[in-house]
Amino acid sequence: MPPDIEAIAERVFAALADPSRRAILATLASVGPATATDLADRLPITRQAIAKHLALLAEAGLVTAEQAERRRVRYRLRSAPMQVAQQFLAALARDWDRPLEALTEHLDRSTRSPVTTARKEARGHRR
Repeated sequence: MPPDIEAIAERVFAALADPSRRAILATLASVGPATATDLADRLPITRQAIAKHLALLAEAGLVTAEQAERRRVRYRLRSAPMQVAQQFLAALARDWDRPLEALTEHLDRSTRSPVTTARKEARGHRR
């Protein structure tokens, strides 16, 4: 996997690790662009804390700041970094799926083997 994809995914995962940042992202997803004050009115987080979280989210590329009326800044979601993180997870899942499928097939074959069948029959005679 290219290093830039890993770096983007790492920033996204670090940003998503905090429940307050996830709440901010969820709020922006449901209500659309909002200022730090708007978010503080909707969430149980101070405006100052929201501003710090928004800075980290912007650094991760998950939000972008836009100038609004009267020197206010509105924050809008950006989906591109999240899509990169999803691609990273999908590639990781593919890397896990192959060995797990091979293990499943191996276990399925071994449970149907004659030795296992003989063991089951021997246990049945003891009962």
